[in-house]
Amino acid sequence: MDDLLSARPVAFVHVADRNRALAFYEGVLGLPLQSADPFGDFLDLGDALLRITVIPDYEAHPHPVLGWNVADVRATAAALAEQGVALNIYEGIGQDEDGIWTAPDGRVQVAWFLDPDGNVLSLSQT
Repeated sequence: MDDLLSARPVAFVHVADRNRALAFYEGVLGLPLQSADPFGDFLDLGDALLRITVIPDYEAHPHPVLGWNVADVRATAAALAEQGVALNIYEGIGQDEDGIWTAPDGRVQVAWFLDPDGNVLSLSQT
């Protein structure tokens, strides 16, 4: 399966409103549009692609669908906040006042936020 190891991965995110999703993923997150077709759009994630697929009446689930491992989760979260993105606070898991959860070993930090369709996205620092 060497072909899979050398191929560019594609992640899929489903949305109900294409224009609203593109405004968020392109305009707020800064992901460049690579191509589009009647069914959805491909955005550049660097070493991977993000396929945004429109599904009428789509309803998001409460679990993360896409995440980024970043060098500095606090700085990235702050930059997103400047773009109007709020971090999700989940009761009972012990996030700090900035909305960032730190694993018990202190090595991993995670923050979560929503896209306009309610898809959970994450930032992690490992």
